[in-house]
Amino acid sequence: MSQPELPPPTSERDGLVAFVERYPRLAVVTGAGVSTESGIPDYRDDHGDWKRSPPMSHQAFMASHAARQRYWARALIGFRALQEARPGQAHHALARLERLGYVETLITQNVDGLHQRAGSRRVIDLHGRADVVRCMSCGARRMRHDLHAELADSNPRWMEAQAQAGPDGDADLEADFSSFQVPDCTRCRGGIWKPDVVFFGDNVPRTLVATAYQSLVSAEALLVVGSSLMVFSGYRFARACAQADKPIACLNLGRTRADDLYRLKVETTAGAGLTAVVTALERNARAANISLPDSAVP
Repeated sequence: MSQPELPPPTSERDGLVAFVERYPRLAVVTGAGVSTESGIPDYRDDHGDWKRSPPMSHQAFMASHAARQRYWARALIGFRALQEARPGQAHHALARLERLGYVETLITQNVDGLHQRAGSRRVIDLHGRADVVRCMSCGARRMRHDLHAELADSNPRWMEAQAQAGPDGDADLEADFSSFQVPDCTRCRGGIWKPDVVFFGDNVPRTLVATAYQSLVSAEALLVVGSSLMVFSGYRFARACAQADKPIACLNLGRTRADDLYRLKVETTAGAGLTAVVTALERNARAANISLPDSAVP
């Protein structure tokens, strides 16, 4: 269920607007809270604790055929939530901020590709993209919808299963998965197909981490949106900015791992909060007779 729209109090909104205007070259880190209004569930509650069991680990996926059967059977149902998701207010607002010249780079922990679909161009997909799968033996790639079509052809009765969608294309389905057919890579004849994402317990590629760190160099400040930063892969960027004495602001509901590092924290939903900020920035620009790029935030 998507979170209710909670516009930030005027004082908090004005504080975030002032932060963006003072530091107009932002690095932005986003998490699951940006995509919940698009119908994609998140893993953690407002206290930063797990709402459900931790996701499939890289080690379990690679070591166990049974784990892969369970993963792909559930994904055949749950991935529909990602396929059908559309960018929400937060995605459109961040794309608008980029067009207005405020976003140097956007580092997202999400794997849904919604930032790009909303129009953001300077995106680093820190944890990969869920719409692509990769062979772990030969490195071949294919679009995930193509693999899902093959899975559906091989397992027609599973297409009738019903279950609530979970985060990142999972589904709350429990069954005997031993008969589920999982195809191997035909290029190398036996390779394991895995979503081209960083699973729980895996490491973000070093080159990608280096690119993300480098993007912080030209940024004047960091804005964290919709992330508890409980996973180190995102928290590291807040820590790096704090060590470099670069100001950090956060727009998120509930506790985060970096609460003691922020100069400003606004507790509200990502969509309502960012839309209010963009509206105020555009109003201020018009009042100062500053021309703006076309396209309004929905």
